[in-house]
Amino acid sequence: MKDITPREIVAELDKYIIGQEEAKRKVAIALRNRWRRQRLPEEIRDEVAPKNIIMIGPTGVGKTEIARRLSRLADAPFIKVEASKFTEVGYVGRDCESMVRELVETAVHMVKAEKERELEPRAHELAERRLLDLLLPPQGARHQRAFRPYDPNAGDEAPVEAEDTDAEKHTREILLKKLREGKLEDREVEVETRETVTTPMMQVFSSSGLEEMGFNLQEMFGKIIPPRTRRRKMRIAEARKILQEEELRNLIDMDEVVREALARTESSGIIFLDEIDKIASRGSTGGSGPDVSREGVQRDILPIVEGSNVVTKYGTVKTDHILFIAAGAFHMTKVSDLIPELQGRFPIRVELHSLKEEDFVRILREPENSLIKQYQALLATEGVEITFTEDAIKEIARICQQVNEQSENIGARRLHTIMECLLEEYLYKAPDCPKNVQIDAQHVREKLSGILEKQDIGRYIL
Repeated sequence: MKDITPREIVAELDKYIIGQEEAKRKVAIALRNRWRRQRLPEEIRDEVAPKNIIMIGPTGVGKTEIARRLSRLADAPFIKVEASKFTEVGYVGRDCESMVRELVETAVHMVKAEKERELEPRAHELAERRLLDLLLPPQGARHQRAFRPYDPNAGDEAPVEAEDTDAEKHTREILLKKLREGKLEDREVEVETRETVTTPMMQVFSSSGLEEMGFNLQEMFGKIIPPRTRRRKMRIAEARKILQEEELRNLIDMDEVVREALARTESSGIIFLDEIDKIASRGSTGGSGPDVSREGVQRDILPIVEGSNVVTKYGTVKTDHILFIAAGAFHMTKVSDLIPELQGRFPIRVELHSLKEEDFVRILREPENSLIKQYQALLATEGVEITFTEDAIKEIARICQQVNEQSENIGARRLHTIMECLLEEYLYKAPDCPKNVQIDAQHVREKLSGILEKQDIGRYIL
């Protein structure tokens, strides 16, 4: 994050999300503040709490898309969860602490992937050496097994290579050259591989959570039952991948990976809590009914957002400095329907605005992943080049706005339905239709007139 400023974060979000400038600015500042906090002196660093954000706005205006794009920009563990999937303690379902366990899992995968990229050249080199040993065992190992597990303490040069004759070294150099040029890919070698032992999954309720207990049991059985190996004949192309993966596992220090993942989770983790309005109570509960359960979920989420210790299979995680970004449409409820303690943990509130006709025009035309570009790319695979005139794009936007006003307003998601109806015939007849197709406003009106009629009739059909 040191190389990307809030202005650049907003510019990157602008490539995919139209409008909602205030929300993008708030999110960019919050993301940058994570990096700023890590540069502070230690005595003040722990005092700077994350400024959690709650985004309020109707469906289809960009709340989830902001989260998706933010996850790709943030050089930090990031997950998106739906608040409606959680249940109060004592009920069957996902407990609220599972979001932190999922975040830690994401961090472990992230750090492990970074280590794999860093060590991949070394693993590739070691896999090549083992392939050479399979093709031409060193002189000192003529009467030994062809498969030799990698010894991390052996250094860069294997001990048996010191016994190789000059002729054998020359032969190995020739084989290595052919191996790197891909001339031996179809040749078969015999490789000793590990068999994956599948252990039965047991569901046990415990204070650490259902998912956590299941993982621990799997690991426990995996340690009791030693890994089995078997010898298989395979092509060198396949053997190289298996040997390289095995060398990567040997090179990566998982204890170091876990330590770094836990540190990243605690200092820079981000949780996007979607559909938070679904757990808001609708006014007074009267002491019974589903609103009681909703309030229970809020009370379970509260200590996690405030800062607590959550037990995971990798160790205990402190949530004090995890950034929470919540979002909800709040059609039937208001932010004030959340319990006051939870409201106070989201000091920054951003309201996203409903999309208008001019916004739909920009959504169709400007983003790098716009629907028009997506359909053009899909049809191009069949050799069909499709273009849209300017008046056609405006007509699609007008119809989208009209349908949203006449029925449920689902924002930009309505464009998916309209584009699918508009291009259905070309998608169906793509191999046989003309190779150059132009869509104009008249064509749009003819194709989509049925949608408006169905919407009018739909008002009177039960």
